[in-house]
Amino acid sequence: MRDVKDRIEKLKKAINKYRYQYHVLNKLEISEEALDSLKHELKKLEDEYPDLITPDSPTQRVAGKALKGFKKITHIVPMLSLEDVFSEEEFSDWEKRITKLLHISKTPELF
Repeated sequence: MRDVKDRIEKLKKAINKYRYQYHVLNKLEISEEALDSLKHELKKLEDEYPDLITPDSPTQRVAGKALKGFKKITHIVPMLSLEDVFSEEEFSDWEKRITKLLHISKTPELF
């Protein structure tokens, strides 16, 4: 269990560092895919060990602050995200959530 706690802490620290670089400094030392992989690993561990989830975990909040100079706007159409989908099962779950959110009975063919 100690190894899991240590890994979760390392993941949180790394993800926070890379998110800050990406969202505040507009740079990134690693690829977005690598960052997504770290976030996915953390989420998986937290799903397996929910008692180790803390309020400061990157899985418990939206990324970082926007860079200065951006104006806040309201979108007519919701800006939707794949939310770090890594498998067909996760995609199917995401598709169901979006279908429900948009109040549509069938999603359009994507492929």
